[in-house]
Amino acid sequence: MKKYETKVLKASEESVKLAGELIRSGEIVGIPTETVYGLGGNALESTSSKKIFEAKGRPSDNPLIVHITEIDEVTPLVRDFPYLAKKCAEKFWPGPLTMVLPKSDLIPLETSGGLDTVGIRMPSDSTARAIIKAAGVPVAAPSANLSGSPSPTEAVHVFNDMNGRIPLIIDGNNSAVGVESTVISFENNAIRVLRPGFVSPEDLTEITPNVIIDDGVINMLSKDAVVKSPGMKYKHYSPDADIVIIDGALDKYIEYIKNNASESDCCMVFDGDELDVKNPIITYGRDSEEQAALLFSTLRKLDFMGIKKVYARCPSKDGVGLAVYNRLLRAAGFKVIRV
Repeated sequence: MKKYETKVLKASEESVKLAGELIRSGEIVGIPTETVYGLGGNALESTSSKKIFEAKGRPSDNPLIVHITEIDEVTPLVRDFPYLAKKCAEKFWPGPLTMVLPKSDLIPLETSGGLDTVGIRMPSDSTARAIIKAAGVPVAAPSANLSGSPSPTEAVHVFNDMNGRIPLIIDGNNSAVGVESTVISFENNAIRVLRPGFVSPEDLTEITPNVIIDDGVINMLSKDAVVKSPGMKYKHYSPDADIVIIDGALDKYIEYIKNNASESDCCMVFDGDELDVKNPIITYGRDSEEQAALLFSTLRKLDFMGIKKVYARCPSKDGVGLAVYNRLLRAAGFKVIRV
């Protein structure tokens, strides 16, 4: 893999123009979005998609999401744009929603992970949109982290993972949402949630009452499974620390810690939780929206602290909480203890 002297530039008219030029010429750039930072390349060029997989160390059957800035940019990229998808675009775009649609021949198989479908979204982040416009092409952009590690919500996270692997990172401050986009597909008159995000299943019922949550959202899929969305199949979002989720009320959580944890094990709990324990404590937000914004940076802090084992309080499984639970499940390798 080619070695780069990675530059980090604050978002500006000049840096956005440079990012667009690099993407258009086939290079890969770290870009801010409202969800997490992305690793952006030309979605229409197979060589660019290969560079993304190489920089991340990502399995090539894990599809990339294509980012656009206008709804009319969808049509050339897909073979079909069904009615429900159009209604979702009108309601939730620009924003953190990805729709999986049958791809046209413009999208190379390297971008789609070998599938005949492609995930498309229109980000709301102004810098991301400006970079896509400057590039003049749809931009494939998975999270800008090494494959398997916590997704980046700050430019410094991208630098820590991608220094020497890409030429440029655009610093657009912290990601507002903090977890990757909701990914959906369409089946007749139903919407299937493949990956939960800030647009919740409850939000999607405004489009149709027929919303299905895919089994892969909360259950481990086999390594041979064919998936249409990133984040469904492999262990993801994981720090070096071993994470165990404790699913139960605070008093039961505390009782479990006192009876089972060593004093060096970390308690990862909600803001406002009061714990009478000798263990190190780290919090990751008071409610689901705060937890979404803080989860990945908190997971990265665990490694900075040198923590080896973490017992995490289980978040809500409703609304945005389902997205937090989904990411934490994968970070924990599906290790859950119910108390």
